[in-house]
Amino acid sequence: MVALGTHNGTLHILDFQGNQVKEIAAHTATINDISFDADGEYIGSCSDDGTVVISSLFTDEKLKFEYHRPMKAIALDPNYYNNYRRFATGGLAGQVLVLTKKSWGGGYHKKVLRDGEGPIHSMKWRTDLLAWANDAGVKVHDMKTDKGIAFIERPKGIPRPEFLLPQLVWQDDTILVIGWGTSVKIAAIRTDSSQGLNGIQRSITASNEKYVDIVGSFQTGYHISGIAPFGDLLVVLAYIPEEEDRENSFSNSVPSRQGTAQRPEIHLVSWKNDELTTDALPIHGYEHYKAKDYALAHAPFSGSSNAGGQWAAGDEPLYYIVSPKDIVVAKPRDAEDHISWLLQHGWHEKALAAVEAGQGRTELLDEVGSRYLDHLIIERKYAEAARLCPKLLRGSPSAWERWVFHFAHLRQLAVLVPYIPTENPQLSDTAYEVALVALTTNPSFHELLLTTVKKWPPTLYSASPVISAIEPQLNSSSMTDSLKEALAELYVINSQYDKALSLYAELLKPEVFEFIEKHNLHDAIHDKVVNLMILDSKRTVNLLIQHRDTIPPNEVVGQLLHASKSCDKRHLLHLYLHALFETDMNAGKDYHDMQVELYAEYEPRMLIPFLRTSQHYRLDKAYEIFAQKELVREQVFVLGRMGNAKEALSTIINKLEDIQEAVEFVMEQHDDELWEELIRQCLQKPEMVGMLLEHTVGNLDPLYIVSLVPDGLEIPRLRDRLVKIVTDYRTETSLRHGCNDILKADCVNLLVKYYHEARRGVYMASMDEEVTGTRVAEGSSRANERSSSLRALEIKSRTRCGARCCLCFDPLSIQDISVIVFYCCHAYHTSCLEGGLDLMKSNSSTQDSDEDDEGTPSGESRMRCVLCTTAAA
Repeated sequence: MVALGTHNGTLHILDFQGNQVKEIAAHTATINDISFDADGEYIGSCSDDGTVVISSLFTDEKLKFEYHRPMKAIALDPNYYNNYRRFATGGLAGQVLVLTKKSWGGGYHKKVLRDGEGPIHSMKWRTDLLAWANDAGVKVHDMKTDKGIAFIERPKGIPRPEFLLPQLVWQDDTILVIGWGTSVKIAAIRTDSSQGLNGIQRSITASNEKYVDIVGSFQTGYHISGIAPFGDLLVVLAYIPEEEDRENSFSNSVPSRQGTAQRPEIHLVSWKNDELTTDALPIHGYEHYKAKDYALAHAPFSGSSNAGGQWAAGDEPLYYIVSPKDIVVAKPRDAEDHISWLLQHGWHEKALAAVEAGQGRTELLDEVGSRYLDHLIIERKYAEAARLCPKLLRGSPSAWERWVFHFAHLRQLAVLVPYIPTENPQLSDTAYEVALVALTTNPSFHELLLTTVKKWPPTLYSASPVISAIEPQLNSSSMTDSLKEALAELYVINSQYDKALSLYAELLKPEVFEFIEKHNLHDAIHDKVVNLMILDSKRTVNLLIQHRDTIPPNEVVGQLLHASKSCDKRHLLHLYLHALFETDMNAGKDYHDMQVELYAEYEPRMLIPFLRTSQHYRLDKAYEIFAQKELVREQVFVLGRMGNAKEALSTIINKLEDIQEAVEFVMEQHDDELWEELIRQCLQKPEMVGMLLEHTVGNLDPLYIVSLVPDGLEIPRLRDRLVKIVTDYRTETSLRHGCNDILKADCVNLLVKYYHEARRGVYMASMDEEVTGTRVAEGSSRANERSSSLRALEIKSRTRCGARCCLCFDPLSIQDISVIVFYCCHAYHTSCLEGGLDLMKSNSSTQDSDEDDEGTPSGESRMRCVLCTTAAA
């Protein structure tokens, strides 16, 4: 703990961080000195009010002593409680008093160790040794033997103690460090007659048992306001005097100039005055303070290291620089102190570089990173803070989550999202969900939301909270295409494919067709026809046609007719109905009237094929459309369908002026009256008469047309046309004669072939032979025999002999023998026919054996119908 005495006489007990633990109202005036016992259970203080108070820190025990003179120094026996509550004190009276509690009867026994040498300015007690300083110098007293063992004279040329107090500190049980004015002396307490430390000879011997060696001594260029050990070194609180102070250092007057003092400094020096470090202290109001206004204290050493003035394991090396209004805590500087100093001065980048260079504990990176991020946040450099998060937070899930929520609280999570890790480390699902939800709140974040949803693995978070945050915005002005697409992606993650399809179709995403096929969503496109058609009419039409049983034409047509979007819905409707008609001409029969209009508007060339094929459109309505669109040929076709052949013919002649088409139309109608009408209308135009003469060869007699031409009617190029008519007629006549000759020759050849074929027989095997043949024959032979059997059965049913043999007249089915049938419808048993043929061969053996009518060589065995051959002979 730390004890602090104030000018109003109050003692404050603090911990090492400066937090007050206890407050003791001990005096009514300035407290000049404080002393603890070794166990830290009692504290003694003295004041200018002439009182000495000893208080227990853990009980209400308090002792107060009145001396009626200002008391300047106090020292409790280190073993205060066990040594009869002994303590020493001194002040302006010049007496060194040692008080000891009486063992019986109560009260305290008072003993004067020294008197008459001036005021006592400082006092320190270590083990059995008590050291104090007065105007004459420093004295060391052995309390165990009650003998003085040393006197160290006051340095010359230093201010009086009223202006610069002497500083006494025990480095360990045998080393006393004295700092007074500008002089430092180190005194070693000896118990033998050997040489002093560092080869310095013993200078003062107080007794035969113990004596003191001055083992170190040097002068400084500053006034010593405090001194303390630091291992083998010394920590000196230096006051830098002004020039006027130096000139008046021997006078007893106070310097007149005020408010120009320099900052106090901490010097780390060796016993030979080798300075290692120097630090100026940030003391408030230092300009007005003098050397005696400062004090230096340190946390006491412990453990077995007392002999060397070293800090033991567990000790915290703390030094306290005290001024009238400030206490500065100092401790040995290390790499972490350097980093802390950089942080305090706002050099966070340098602090981070120092940590990364391996200076200080690894855990310090977390602290530096956190403070660096806090600094950037305070400076509102959110983007830079987010960029540094992967470097500063590294693989700590808790740190990442803490900063994710902090950025979310600041409504700046959008800048952090691109840097949030998805693995090594992987955060809680809540952190990812908070990040995604934060991106839904601002339209400027929606593009990042879409990118993040596509990038992050869906196993990291639950899509439901994010969907719930987006859905209320669907019909609001803040809904963007990116947000819709992100919602569609989330629906896919959540297996809500129907909803995802609706958004994809609304967004006109090209991959919607693959999405439909992948997830078999054909039933879900009933109400999305318009969007799909706008996106890709060709693929949509193919899809609708393939699934017309699922999506009937009436639904498709209804949606396209009532499409509210800015699209050419009539053209889309035409594409669908055209494809539907080509696939199934009757599937869209209810819309053929509409299709006629659409064909007339977008694809007139398809009208005639459509009109010829379809039977489900109204002729009168179609005619009105064609008349409005001036589609003459289509008008002609409809008029023909309506039975107005004459009007149709008149339209062809008057509007198209195409005689060839008029002739073709008349030929299609197969109406002789139309020929008369055609001639009648053409006679009104001389040019038409000439054209009619050219195109009626083979259909009408040109002489008949010429005979109807009125006398005097001038027909252009009549002579040439008549020559052409005659030439064409001759050519046609020649072609007809040639065709007739070819036809007659073909007829004769076919009859001869038929006659020869009729003379052949068809062999019908018996059932046993057929079965035997079936077993041994190949597959192709088996097929041929079955075909022959079928043909034979058919012929058998048509024989003239009523299914009897024409030679033996037995029924063909009685005997289980083979039968031969001829195309002349005569049938024989095979055995009967062979006998009859042998007889015929013997009768015709004298005949020539030239080739027969079919070109078969003579002598080859031929089967012929006996009856027909005999009749022919």
